[in-house]
Amino acid sequence: MTSTLTISDLTKRFGDVAALAGVSLSVAPGERVALLGHNGAGKSTLMKIILGLIPMSSGKVTICDAAPGSAAARAAVAYLPENAAFHPALTGLEQTRHYLRLRGEDPGLAMGLMEKVGLGPAARRRIGTYSKGMRQRVGLAQALIGHPRLLVLDEPTSGLDPVSRREFYALLDELAAQGSSILLSSHALTEVEARTDRIVILSKGRLVAEGTLADLRRRADLPVTLHVTARNGCASDVAAQLPGAILVDGALHMTCPQSAKLETMGRIAALGPKVADLDVLPPSLEDLYAHFSQRGAP
Repeated sequence: MTSTLTISDLTKRFGDVAALAGVSLSVAPGERVALLGHNGAGKSTLMKIILGLIPMSSGKVTICDAAPGSAAARAAVAYLPENAAFHPALTGLEQTRHYLRLRGEDPGLAMGLMEKVGLGPAARRRIGTYSKGMRQRVGLAQALIGHPRLLVLDEPTSGLDPVSRREFYALLDELAAQGSSILLSSHALTEVEARTDRIVILSKGRLVAEGTLADLRRRADLPVTLHVTARNGCASDVAAQLPGAILVDGALHMTCPQSAKLETMGRIAALGPKVADLDVLPPSLEDLYAHFSQRGAP
């Protein structure tokens, strides 16, 4: 399958500073990729190069086999910044019609886009009365014009309430199912943990980790946390059988290496009726992000 976005050995220097150094990655059609990194890691620089806003120092980037900034690439890519700004005197509907005309599309499609992003009831209100989350939705409607092959989203759920965030990711799922590729930058790690196919971590301009959540967990080999709930009156007996477990508010907390997870769970299961419940908590994306970012630091 031909990748929608291909980046090979990308380097970008600003004077003596390497904002990006030897970054290579690809995004396939229908794939949702989370781009993670601390402030200054190079995420914004990478996005600007993809969008054709700044040149690269070396390497190669193609969007649907076209160079960034070319007419073909611009037609294939859409961008939603963290803080979308629009004319406050225009209604959401008027603004979307304007963008449709700029893209050579039928302005009559505007209401459908407004409804798709959940702004149908507010479409004829002035944008100056919108909340930040509503302005983000206008930005998303604009990004969806022309059925883009690649969506580049920078902190797209900033300002959205929890319900709106779920609706936003449901829309991304729908777009991915239709074949759109999605490159999503976010600091909301708990969100992207369950709603992206692959994770890319940048640190100091270098790609320090890439893969599915399961891949990253295997590579990091961080401890697994287990919470054991003993039946009434059995906590001491259970604790005696689980060296290293700490009793907190009636529950036993312990960790073990990934390689020892099944053996540890077997020992807990062997305690039979003395155990009321067991929760197994693998390393979260936040744990993995901290691990790989620190490992990639000079």
